[in-house]
Amino acid sequence: IFDDADLESAVQGSLFAAFHNQGQACIAGSRILLHESVWDKFLSAFLPRIRSLRIGDPLDEKTQMGPLTSKDHQKRVLEYVDIAKGEGAEILYGGKRPDTPETSRGYYVLPTLVRAENPNMRICQEEVFGPFITVTPFAKEEEAVAIANGVPYGLGAGLWTQNLRRAHGVAAQLRAGMVWINSYKLVDPASPFGGMKMSGIGREMGFETMREYTQVKSVLVGYDFEPWRWPE
Repeated sequence: IFDDADLESAVQGSLFAAFHNQGQACIAGSRILLHESVWDKFLSAFLPRIRSLRIGDPLDEKTQMGPLTSKDHQKRVLEYVDIAKGEGAEILYGGKRPDTPETSRGYYVLPTLVRAENPNMRICQEEVFGPFITVTPFAKEEEAVAIANGVPYGLGAGLWTQNLRRAHGVAAQLRAGMVWINSYKLVDPASPFGGMKMSGIGREMGFETMREYTQVKSVLVGYDFEPWRWPE
């Protein structure tokens, strides 16, 4: 999220990226890299939105976040809270089970925001696969690109800026199979879906899908009827 970003759009996009389906999505946006000049302004808008997320019965249409898939997964997700604290991260919100009548049954975890100054922390390098998102400051564009690329995974990335020249320049540098500009998780059936590095083993959707089910063959035809021979 750059210094010239539309912050309301960035707040909305980050909220959906991190907490849709409780973060249980391969394409979940689990890290925010935030320009230091808009740090306070963004967080002052983002935190209240996290607190206001409606957590409850997934069959209720008003629910925005339901439970995790299993008790074991809930335990694993919550273990990352201790890991984050042990590495010096600050839990800005969440990091525990909710305590409400609606969530007394089910494997719920509060939406969690973690301040992680060091992008090499495990919480920034590993896939939590839960309602966790980290926020890390940056000062320069090249620093943001280096942090974004400095992980083993590369499925999706999003960036917010009103400068489209910058947006396309950064998108070209990001080692991710899909990059969204001023949005996140918009998927078109004609657009290839897949990642780089340790994310995925190919592409699906669009014409690229055809390549997954075909083999390339080279056929060479010689028009010189003279027999081939070694040079004398």
